Amino acid sequence: MVKAKKPSGIPDIDQNLVQKMEAYLPTDKIKEVTAAYDFAEGAHSGQKRLSGEPFFEHPKQTALFLADLKLDANTISAALLHDVIEDCDISYSQLSEEFGEDVAYLVDGVTK
Repeated sequence: MVKAKKPSGIPDIDQNLVQKMEAYLPTDKIKEVTAAYDFAEGAHSGQKRLSGEPFFEHPKQTALFLADLKLDANTISAALLHDVIEDCDISYSQLSEEFGEDVAYLVDGVTK
């Protein structure tokens, strides 16, 4: 099993997500989720919830929960990306190009 190196400035919870996925996903699928994580975190950069908490905290916690359930990489990626269409300037076609039709479809299904 390949251990991901924790980049500086990334909170432990992010490494926690990687460690959870390492228990059951192949490295190429972990890389797909990591790309979705980076994309969503960047898309939500500077956004805050009404509580003052960074907006990205909710998608991140959702992804952690789904990784505990050992769900597939597309589902975890969609969890991370689930607010980018409605809350960021990201289109369905952009998501489809970046992450594939399956992930875009899942995101679209939970978009208000």
